[in-house]
Amino acid sequence: MIILIAGSTGAGKSTYANQLAHDLPGLVYSIDQWMRSLYWQDMPKDPDIKWFQENQQWYVERIQRCEEKIRSIAFKSEEIGQNSLLDLGFSTKDHRASFIQPFVKKGYKVETHFLNIDPEIRWDRVQKRNGEKGETFAMNVDRGMFDYMESIFQAPDENEGATLKAIEN
Repeated sequence: MIILIAGSTGAGKSTYANQLAHDLPGLVYSIDQWMRSLYWQDMPKDPDIKWFQENQQWYVERIQRCEEKIRSIAFKSEEIGQNSLLDLGFSTKDHRASFIQPFVKKGYKVETHFLNIDPEIRWDRVQKRNGEKGETFAMNVDRGMFDYMESIFQAPDENEGATLKAIEN
């Protein structure tokens, strides 16, 4: 089974994915971990939203490379009966479709787990994560970056081709 983990910033996607992987079992493919391992050393320490805006092409190209490889691995995992949990943000319908459609076309079971968490709860979590820099910390997220992600996030719905499971506060 392929499971897309969707939710806006601070929803708890990585924490949820890691717990679900233990419960199913399955493997988590986290874009934050891939980007941190492969490309963080090429970025300034603690980049702000301005850096991401000015270097959007560079950053997006690397995310796309990671996602292409993750998609390929998830196909292979599905062929051997291993569950794949994709912790890739999935902020837009188009992004989700780029993963859902190829898997559904092959006849694979695909679910989207949507962490529908109140924005104020998420902002509190982000501030805590920024301070603690624990296991799921990837980068500092300031209020500007948080608000930007809020402005582009599109909640998933049941018409996207995957079984939708909503997880509320």
